[in-house]
Parts: sequence; structure tokens; C-alpha cells
Amino acid sequence: MSAPPLFTRMLDDAALFPPGNAPMERAVPRHRALRQGPTADYVGPFIVADAWLADLESVLAEETAGGAGPAGALEAAVTVPGGAAAVGPALQRARRMPRVRVVGAEAAGGDSAEDVRRTARALTDHLPDGAHGHVEVPRRADPAPAMAALAGAGHRAKFRTGGTTADAFPSEAELAARIAAAVDAGVPFKCTAGLHNAVRHTGAATGFEHHGFLNVLLAADALLRGARAAEAEGVLGERDGKTLAQEARTVLGDERRSRAVRAAFTGFGTCSVDEPLEDLEALGLPPGAPADGA
Repeated sequence: MSAPPLFTRMLDDAALFPPGNAPMERAVPRHRALRQGPTADYVGPFIVADAWLADLESVLAEETAGGAGPAGALEAAVTVPGGAAAVGPALQRARRMPRVRVVGAEAAGGDSAEDVRRTARALTDHLPDGAHGHVEVPRRADPAPAMAALAGAGHRAKFRTGGTTADAFPSEAELAARIAAAVDAGVPFKCTAGLHNAVRHTGAATGFEHHGFLNVLLAADALLRGARAAEAEGVLGERDGKTLAQEARTVLGDERRSRAVRAAFTGFGTCSVDEPLEDLEALGLPPGAPADGA
């Protein structure tokens, strides 16, 4: 099932991370299956923290020893919470691993724009050719200088959109300002944590206010078409799935617009690839969507 440009490789497989916390021995074969299944075009790289590289190496070695492992290298993006100083050792280790192709790295950006610059330099020094570098932009810092640093280095931004506590979820205003800064600077961005569903909602079990990935996609689209941050904030706050789906269909019908927004918002990490796809289908969007919508 081919994915339209608006959703191609949108879902980075973060099955190892909370709240999924899948064990490595289950997450790797599951990722292999996703990349070979009918929705493969929707799935991005396997996300692994630098602290778990030894576990990944062990699982891949067992695949080889068993004689049943797939021939292709695992496309992996390495997260580096230790920031600039930890980037070199993490990527050197990952690049030495057999049957792994490092396609990206995501490093913590510290507390300031200067920290972001330092981390970006480390990514430039150690990333393999063709791999993408993301720097997680500190929430309390002015995003504009951080975006300027990333634009100058040719790397991407990473925005945290949730976590295990209520204060880990940025408000609509905060997230809109960060996305606007990225769009203004021409810096592609991805999101991580808390972005499991298509539409903004209140978590039934926690009461946390979750952003929707469709909201983020359409907020970026609005900003690319000249909207102000306050208008993007309104898009991020929209809770009506039918309203969002209708606008998404408009974008889907315009390939140039679809590619432009995905060049800006490159995707997001999710511990469940199935859940976002089920949400899209429920809204009448690909894959296998009912023709009459949600």
C-alpha cells in the first residue's frame, strides 16, 4: 500500500521508548515486519538510544546466528541525551555495528542557543554522509537563535511534545511559536513524545493535554502559507477530527503542498506505529480509508 507524499515515512519507530517500553528482542523483529508489510511506506527508521546499542547489537547477532535474519541492514537513528560531548562516542559505536545503517542522530541541545550550536557541530563532525541530524531545542530558550544556529549548520530541530508528566506537554502557544520559528528559518523539524494520536485531546487516563500529529501537520502548512503564530496556535487547539480531516484532504489533493509541508515537518517518533495509522483510517484518510471520510 503506497503512502501519499503527505504521510510517507512520517512515523519513526520508537517502540523502545515510554510508554511502549518494548524489549529489544521484540521491537527489532516487529520493526522488520513493519518495513516489509503493507504500510511500510509510512514507517521511518528504528529509533534507539545510545545506551541501548549493545542490546541492539546482541539481538542482531542472534538474528545472524539463527540463520533467519533478513539480509538488509537495519536503518537506525540514534538518540543521544548526553548532548554534544556524547555525540562522537555514540555515533562511532553505532557506525561500527554490523547490519546497522545509521540514517540519523537526535541529540539533546542543552540549555541555550550556544549549546545547540555546539551539538550541531558535533553532529556535523560525526554523522555519516546522507544521515540527518536533529538537535532537541531547549524549551525554555528563545527558539529563534536556536533555529538560526541549526540553519547555519544544516541540521534539523526536534521538539518535545509530551512525556510522563503534565508539564512535559507544551501549550498550543509554546508549540506554535517553536514551529513558527522553524518555518521562518527554513529549518525542518520533527516531534517526539506524546504525539500518538491524530487529533488534540485530553488523555482519558491521565488528564494530560495531548497534541495531535494532524494538528501539527496542518499548523506547519498554515505557517508555510503565510499564517501567523497565533493562527497556528488555533490549528493546534482544534479538537474536531472532521474539521482537521477535511483540511488534510485539501492538502492531500495538492502534491506540491503536501511535499512542502513534509519538508518542514518531517515526522514524529511514536512507540506505536499502529495507533497513528488507525487514527488516520478512522478519519477517512489513508490507509484504506472509507471514501466518505470520518
